[in-house]
Amino acid sequence: MPVPSGQAIDDRTGRRWRTGFAMAWRWLTAIVGGYGFAVAAAMLVARSLPVADPLGRVEATGWPMILSFLAYAGIGLWSLHEQRLGRVSAVVWGGALVMAMLLKLLGLRP
Repeated sequence: MPVPSGQAIDDRTGRRWRTGFAMAWRWLTAIVGGYGFAVAAAMLVARSLPVADPLGRVEATGWPMILSFLAYAGIGLWSLHEQRLGRVSAVVWGGALVMAMLLKLLGLRP
């Protein structure tokens, strides 16, 4: 049974729309979600380090911030390389959300 030419064009247009949306979501996840993930990870590590004096706290915050640049680049590259968009979204957005909730539960340092 032959497919009418109009239906084939509609299928290609729908597929293009879905792949365009998926690519936009992938880039948004890589840029914004990767930033949120890296910042939340750096804050959680800095918060969990046992430091007593205020000057040591500054140094304890510096190293996680420096390492967060590497994490951000790695997450961005992985987000654009991984084939499964669902896995990328779940790991990046879910990880950032879980770490942010842990930070909220830990509260401010006394």
